[in-house]
Amino acid sequence: MARRQMEAYLALGCTPTWTCAPYQAGHRPGAGEQVAWGESNAIAFANSVLGARTERYGDFLDVCCALTGRAPLYGLHLTENRRATVVVDVTDVPDPLKVRDVFYPVLGTWLGLEVGDEVAALLGLPASVTEDQLKALGAAAASSGSVALFHVVGVTPEAPTLEAATGGTAPIHTVRLTADTLRPALDRLSTTTGKGGIDAVAVGSPHFSRAEFVELARLVAGRRLVVPFYACTGRGVLEALEADGTAALLAEAGVEIVADTCVVVTPILPAEGGTLMTCSGKFAHYGPSNTGYEVVYGSLEECVASALEGRVVREAEVWRW
Repeated sequence: MARRQMEAYLALGCTPTWTCAPYQAGHRPGAGEQVAWGESNAIAFANSVLGARTERYGDFLDVCCALTGRAPLYGLHLTENRRATVVVDVTDVPDPLKVRDVFYPVLGTWLGLEVGDEVAALLGLPASVTEDQLKALGAAAASSGSVALFHVVGVTPEAPTLEAATGGTAPIHTVRLTADTLRPALDRLSTTTGKGGIDAVAVGSPHFSRAEFVELARLVAGRRLVVPFYACTGRGVLEALEADGTAALLAEAGVEIVADTCVVVTPILPAEGGTLMTCSGKFAHYGPSNTGYEVVYGSLEECVASALEGRVVREAEVWRW
């Protein structure tokens, strides 16, 4: 049935990128551009990071918008609904943690649980925050809640200032993030301690970018992984990795690159189940119900170190502040 749907989309003239991160495959609408996107992380990225305007469209409704060239004029298509009603102050989070990738899925998980579908303005994140970190934040927030738009003051297009993000109106409430408020979100991303070892590692939800693969290759550095390691991405990124030799180096280390899908929607993991380690907030959220695996959350560095040793390796001290 999925193949029939794919073939039908191609017959309609769709571009076969087959990725949950189309913004990494050349589909990048500009700020203020009206679009109709599906897939929760892509919606959050388009609205928040690119400043385009889309509501949360499900399967088939987005295709109807494409066929007609029209979308309902409501919700986040309208300026008045894009103003932040919640301010989240992350100033107290230590700077060394705010520059690490591992922080952003946890922040996103907390954000989704805390604000639901409200629009939040995040205050105190570094100007150096990367697109991949914002991608991870939005994906986790859309998984744990229904976040379709967030603003990062001083970073994202509609939030050069806090006043711009809120439209000059007073927010409904302000939250100052502390270790005590963030810790439950971190704990929620793991369903087991993994003391008995891990059976697989999966990364790439949303799909890994080329930059993330470069970092993975650096961490592996010619060593051999002792447990199955799956890295999910789109075909465009895979083609680039094959062209520059990165794919071959990762294959030698034992990394299996999964293109055009991921391990939570396709039966790729060994059927017997076990413990899965991941740096993805989205994999951590959907993994247990979709794959039958218990999940351990950690950074990409921790995932690689654990895959090299066959046991969970984590730096607990980074969260103690």
